[in-house]
Amino acid sequence: MKIKRVIRSVGNTIDANSPAILTGVGVAGVLSTVALAIRGTSSAVLVILEEEIERGGLTQREKLELVWKFYIPTAASSALTIIAIIGSNHISTRRNAALLSLYSIADQALKEYQDKVIETIGQKKEEKIRDEIAKDRLDNNPLEGREVIITGKGNCLFYDTLSGRYFRSDLETVRRVQNDFNELLFNDMFLPLNDLYDMLGLEDTEMGRSAGWDVQNGKLDIQFSAKIATDGEPCIVLSYSIEPKNL
Repeated sequence: MKIKRVIRSVGNTIDANSPAILTGVGVAGVLSTVALAIRGTSSAVLVILEEEIERGGLTQREKLELVWKFYIPTAASSALTIIAIIGSNHISTRRNAALLSLYSIADQALKEYQDKVIETIGQKKEEKIRDEIAKDRLDNNPLEGREVIITGKGNCLFYDTLSGRYFRSDLETVRRVQNDFNELLFNDMFLPLNDLYDMLGLEDTEMGRSAGWDVQNGKLDIQFSAKIATDGEPCIVLSYSIEPKNL
């Protein structure tokens, strides 16, 4: 039983890391192919020179008949390299499709849960609870004496609950950033929080280097709450239905 568990564990590890393994094989294959081609060419040139001296000249066909065998290792290495690269891409594509399917299931489950909460306590109460949380966060970080970051993308005041920063932008820009971020997330599988801040025109944060969104846990879903900042200016509070996870 122990041997079976070890074999199964090794098999699972190989399967989980198969794209990386195949990519490594592909890289090694490229280097090997180049080395074998150089070696084969050197041998082929030497044989052709010796035969030309002995025979007084060779046709192209005669040259090919003399040297083709020197390129068999190169051809074999090239074939293995191509197979490894195609295999890695195939596995990655298949896994991405599976993850997207899982995301759809998870997203649907979350929506059903939110719908049930709204059905139980009512739409207005659910919105009121969410707005009260946003107001508490805004009040706990008053605007007075705080830096307001100018992104050059609009004049509307925003407050980010993750970093505690105020900045100016516009709602259309932030929504577009959310859509672009999620498109990249589906391709890269994981994106750090700092990528979102960069797209919003904000500086990186220490937390943003070690936390982000994994497509397996769901997409970026920004919740917008319109509030009044402590100085009386309208402010849109950004909160997140799924917060970033540590790496």
